[in-house]
Amino acid sequence: MATHKYAPGQSVRFAPHRHEDGSARGLYTIVTKSPEAGNVPQYRVKAKIDGRERVVREDQLSRV
Repeated sequence: MATHKYAPGQSVRFAPHRHEDGSARGLYTIVTKSPEAGNVPQYRVKAKIDGRERVVREDQLSRV
């Protein structure tokens, strides 16, 4: 079981993988920790620009 690296309220940079929607790239705020998917922690994040929320994997995030 992996542990979550980021905490709710923390700012992160989201960078989707090459085959995913690149328009979602940018700065986000962690809203909540979500259950793991394939032993990779996930998070619900909120975009700082337009407020849209999405669920992302931890390997798509980096510290700001």
